[in-house]
Amino acid sequence: MAFSPCAVIPTYDNPDTVREVVELVREHVPVILVDDGSDAPGRAVVEAIGAEGLAQVHHRSQNGGKGAGVTTGFELARAAGYSHALQVDADGQHALEDIPAFLDAARAQPEALILGAPVYDDSAPTGRLVGRQITRFWTNIETYGRVIDDPMCGFRVYPVEAACALAPRCGQRMDFDIEIAVRLVWAGLPVVNLPTKVRYHADGVSHFHLVRDNLRISWMHSKLVLSSWLRLLTGR
Repeated sequence: MAFSPCAVIPTYDNPDTVREVVELVREHVPVILVDDGSDAPGRAVVEAIGAEGLAQVHHRSQNGGKGAGVTTGFELARAAGYSHALQVDADGQHALEDIPAFLDAARAQPEALILGAPVYDDSAPTGRLVGRQITRFWTNIETYGRVIDDPMCGFRVYPVEAACALAPRCGQRMDFDIEIAVRLVWAGLPVVNLPTKVRYHADGVSHFHLVRDNLRISWMHSKLVLSSWLRLLTGR
């Protein structure tokens, strides 16, 4: 299949940032915008984006989590014939000027998973940075080495067919980005880690729940570590 990328942007209640993100991303690739059951303000902004033809818009009937939104986006990308999906968060944290570098890397290695390796500034909350270090530690165990620089960054490029095959097996909330990256490594995809700046700002809306999502991620790591040991023991 010829290299044909699109962007998949999941959004849930990001009325203040999603339009700007879509407008900047569509300068590089067509956009699939998945509204994951937003409340009225967020839904209205997404509907306007669709009405203006700025993106292919899909509304999920109820909130299923970030992973559910991305999974829906993968399915839409495959149905539309795209070969690769650039995942971008709708909260405006990502350095979208790096999109050409991500697409160039995917074009050069179309079989690879292209992952953003965040470079943080002083706006990054300390608690989030500590959590990422813990997740990196467990991800290194699960992938048998330092294959993935940061498994939580939502700025990445997937080969669509590989992503569609594994996305339904992954957690569908904030655990999704981590789990699908690990499972794609297990499936044999090479990984390219690209440095990219990540910025936190006042208009950004994060739906990461400190207790609930950390518990969900801890349970996910328990399953992945056990699976990684079984893979070693069985020679898979």
